[in-house]
Amino acid sequence: MFRVLGHDKVWVLDGGFPQWQASGFNIASSCPDDAVLKSKAANSAVETAYNGKLANAATFQTEFRPQLFWTLEKVKQNVAAKAHQVVDARAKGRFDGVMPEPREGVRSGHIPGTKCVPFPEMFDGAQTLLPADELSKKFEQEGILLDHPIVVTCGSGVTACILALGFYRIGKHDVPVYDGSWTEWEAQPDDDYPKVASTAP
Repeated sequence: MFRVLGHDKVWVLDGGFPQWQASGFNIASSCPDDAVLKSKAANSAVETAYNGKLANAATFQTEFRPQLFWTLEKVKQNVAAKAHQVVDARAKGRFDGVMPEPREGVRSGHIPGTKCVPFPEMFDGAQTLLPADELSKKFEQEGILLDHPIVVTCGSGVTACILALGFYRIGKHDVPVYDGSWTEWEAQPDDDYPKVASTAP
């Protein structure tokens, strides 16, 4: 999501903290003094702002890239136009409407025309991202045309970012995320925002 805000110099620790530990690299169990001071300063700035006083200007500069961030209405337009392939990161059972959603009151199912690639399939047994050739093969096996535009979705816009990372690894750097995802889509009137409850025969 840093890229949505205009930051390209961002890296992902492949395999996360468990892989770091497994590789034998140093770890720390305490917070450095400078981090504590920065945290206290941040808390003070927030308190100042909430008390109606002017806090110091932020130094984190952003440049919003709307082409990487899809809204509800943009997805609705795409359902009709079919310009982008929509790929869902949720589990197949939730996608097909045969398993419950984790959020109370949200039905399972999917946006019409969407394909499903569950996000855990992006990783190998060590929980590191698959090589580019294996990712390409997996996407193609699900009927995704890699030379056509793609947008990714999930339950709430989080695990869709893992699919976006997978597409980035294979050279597709322009894949947007539908931030509201299924939770937002499912909450809309069925007549205007159709849902597919199951793909089972």
